[in-house]
Order: sequence, then C-alpha cells, then structure tokens
Amino acid sequence: MLDDRARTLLKTLIERYIAEGQPVGSRALSRYSGLDLSAATVRNVMADLEDIGLIASPHTSAGRVPTSRGYRFFVDSLLTVKPLEKEKLDAIEGQLLPSQPRQLISNASHLLSGLTHFAGIVLTPRRMAPKIRQMEFVTLSERRLLLILVTSDGDVQNRLLFPGRSYTPSELVTATNYLNQHFVGHDFEHIHSRVQEELRELRGDLQALMTAALAAGDEAMKGPGDRYVISGERNLLEVEEFSSNMRRLRELFDLFEQRTALMQLLDLSKRADGVQIFIGGESGLAPLDECSVVTAPYEVDGQVVGSVGVIGPTRMAYERVIPIVEITAKLLSSALTFQANC
Repeated sequence: MLDDRARTLLKTLIERYIAEGQPVGSRALSRYSGLDLSAATVRNVMADLEDIGLIASPHTSAGRVPTSRGYRFFVDSLLTVKPLEKEKLDAIEGQLLPSQPRQLISNASHLLSGLTHFAGIVLTPRRMAPKIRQMEFVTLSERRLLLILVTSDGDVQNRLLFPGRSYTPSELVTATNYLNQHFVGHDFEHIHSRVQEELRELRGDLQALMTAALAAGDEAMKGPGDRYVISGERNLLEVEEFSSNMRRLRELFDLFEQRTALMQLLDLSKRADGVQIFIGGESGLAPLDECSVVTAPYEVDGQVVGSVGVIGPTRMAYERVIPIVEITAKLLSSALTFQANC
C-alpha cells in the first residue's frame, strides 16, 4: 500500500518517463507533481519506491525509471484511460465496416498498428469455414485440370488436378453441374458428412475425378496454418529501447516468425473479460521481457472467437493504447457478426 504522496510521485514519474524516455530526477518530480515537497523529501520517497521494486536507478543517471512491477501498479491503480478522440474513432469505424471476414481481420491489424505506431496483431477464429459459392473445372492439357473454387466471402482458390485419364468437355460440364448443384452454399465440413452417399449416384468414371476435386477443395479451404495476422512489425525498429539492442530485436522478430508461442499467449487472452495487459515477463516469453502486450477478445454472435492486440515497449502510452484496442475489438465483433448473419 502506498500513501497518496507516494502514489502521486510514482504516477508523475511514470508519465514523465513515458513522455520523454529519460530517467526522471527529484527536481522534475517536484516541478510536475503539483506537491509542495522539498527535494530531500522527494528523494526519500523515491528511495522507498525503489526499495519495494517499483522504480530503478540506471547506473548512468541520478534519475529513476519504472520497473515492470511499477508499470503494473500504474496500470492497475493509477492510470486514467481517456476516451478515444473522435477522429480516431471515425477512422476505426470507417475501416471496420461489414465486408469479407479475412479483409476485416487484416484491416483491424493494420489499424492497430497505424494508430499506435507499434505492432498490431489479430488472432483469427480457429475455424473460418466459408461456404462454397461456385466450383468449376478448366482443361489445361490432356491430363491436367484446374479446379476453381469461389467462396462466399469472395476468396478464389485454384488447385491443379492430375486425373488418371482425360475427360471430355461434356464430362467436365456434368461434373461441374453436379458439384454446384449439390455442394454450393455449404462448407467443406458439411460436404464431408454427405459426400460418400452423394458420390454413389455418379457413374464410376466420374467418381474418381469428383473425389480428387473434393480432396483438393478441402485442402484449399484449410488455407495456411497461420492463426494470426500481424502488421507494423517494422514500427518496432523505430522504438529506442529496441533499436539500441539488436539481439533483443532479433529475438522479437524470431518470435513473430515462429508464431506458436505468441499464438498461445493470444489464445490465453481470449479468456479475459475485456482488455488484458501483459507487462514484461508476465507474458512468460523471454523475447517480450521488455515489451507490453495489450489485448482484448472479440466475438461473433456473442461467442468469443479471437483477440486483437498491440505489441510495443513497456514504455507505451497505456491510456492511449488501451481504448484503441478495446474499441477495435468491439467494432470488429459487430462487423463480423453482421457479416455472419447476412
């Protein structure tokens, strides 16, 4: 427990450090805190705050800087989050209008990055199963076909097929018509539940082609293994805390490449009720020891399916980043829910 004087000085110190990036001395605290305290009194309070691990004194300076524990106390007990400025709110709303789900996810990631000048990240739903809108075969050569799949969200996937024999144009028209008649409007999970029975209706020489087409289509709809979209990693090159430590920066970018560990952190953040903040070592990931991750879950039809977040230095303007993340999650929820019910 801190008394009001210590709380005020700690809050002032962290705010000045976030704004200026330089260790804060007792003289600056006396000037900006609004307290009528002598320099000796300020130094005594600073010493007490350092003893309990909320601030630290760099060797090269007489001033102090916040520790991860200090940032945690600040965020939990001292921070006043300000409402988002109208122009930023308008920018988010304008980019997160109902549209294709994948485009919405990408837009949200770019928005988070652009508005905070850090890395924006969005954990995608574990299953995004678009419905089939159109399927078509195109002959490329005697024994080479192109399967074209168009999904309900406008995505187009092409897959090469190498059937064991050549097919006439009329056979391909029959196969195309059959696929569109039986499977358009369904996702591949639904298709799998009925495909074996449906294919029995076909004569044997088309059965192999249809089986190959559906296997290729299923693989295409699974898409890449990536579970999140990240934007603005290069912004972190401009952050002083990172640009002066290339080893730490490489570790951070390696984390973005590996994806698995960061995905587990984002999966954990899905369970939070509202905004969650991981400061420094709280993430459990060594490359993020000097970072903060601010996340919030988003929903589709009332069910949490993913999370959005920002990755930046611990010296970030939390009162500005938190509402950006929170509003982005809410507007993404609304847009995806609207799109899912169209």
